[in-house]
Amino acid sequence: MLSRRSTLAVAAATAALALTQTPARAAVPPQHAVIVCQSASFYANYNSSTGPTGLARTLAHGDKVGHTPGAHPVYNGWAATFDYGPDDWGYVRYECIGGYNSW
Repeated sequence: MLSRRSTLAVAAATAALALTQTPARAAVPPQHAVIVCQSASFYANYNSSTGPTGLARTLAHGDKVGHTPGAHPVYNGWAATFDYGPDDWGYVRYECIGGYNSW
């Protein structure tokens, strides 16, 4: 059985850990945008040593996506992007995202 002091220490450590954990996805909702390239590969993941992985599909010019500059990560030109079609996250070339707040 834990002493009162030990119980308080465990409770404090648990509370501190809960405050430092972050969700898998950004808490900032994606800003509406569209694909401005003729087509753009949409990858499921990004690996820092090998680049994008898991080609999910190809997005066409005008497809509705979401990305918030400054809030959602961009790795070596690959931006974390939300595809509003199937409602999932992936990575698209940053230069293929534009037309922010156009719809």
